[in-house]
Amino acid sequence: MPASPVIVSLPIADRPTSYRFYSEALGLATIGEPAADGVPEPLQFVVNDGLRLMLVPSGGFGWVIGDHEVAGRGHSECVLGLAAESPAEVQRIVDRARSAGARVVTPPADQPWGHVGTFADPDGHLWMVTAG
Repeated sequence: MPASPVIVSLPIADRPTSYRFYSEALGLATIGEPAADGVPEPLQFVVNDGLRLMLVPSGGFGWVIGDHEVAGRGHSECVLGLAAESPAEVQRIVDRARSAGARVVTPPADQPWGHVGTFADPDGHLWMVTAG
């Protein structure tokens, strides 16, 4: 298997909104040159050396998934996870996401598996931030 990064693709409603959110909430850098709308095309963020996040407008997402249905907003088929170094960092990440337009689903709190907070991006995709 090639050593290229894994790319997770998510359907989105609005490119500029999602671009601003992921840039502001998580501080992720994009790859590529801006299109006519000022947003890189494809809209792809570097999460780390081994992972990229590609955001695809819902209509275009259908071209990829064929006869499968795009999950409606608020229906989650997966939860994306971010590791934080401390409970304070969990709080900072969740606060930053809220400021950028996220809805906090689970406020940061101690759980049996660590200190955890969960937020939904503007399209309803869930992100769980955990400090072990």
